[in-house]
Amino acid sequence: MAPKEPQEPGGPGRDRRREGGTELRERERVTKPPRFKVVLYNDDYTPMEFVVSLLESLFRMSPSRATQVMLNIHRKGAGVAGIYVLEVAETRVASVHKLAEERGYPLRAGVEEE
Repeated sequence: MAPKEPQEPGGPGRDRRREGGTELRERERVTKPPRFKVVLYNDDYTPMEFVVSLLESLFRMSPSRATQVMLNIHRKGAGVAGIYVLEVAETRVASVHKLAEERGYPLRAGVEEE
């Protein structure tokens, strides 16, 4: 029976180098997932109060921050409600559309890459 070779700590596949008596390990780089903006678009029919309440409840903004974002949407035609990974952003957009449609408002939202 052949002698068993010692196993490297850290598991197989780790790149190890020695420099000046110090053992170095290469760590795998983990890339962050891309982030996406949830954008709300202005219309002439959705009440400002509804937009503020939606920003407070769905996007967990303070009343003052929600009012600032709503005024930005109103004045510039669009505003960012939040920045998330794609799946969360798409879910928030669907929730915006559902809540607006339940109340008969034409409020639209979309996802844009950050």
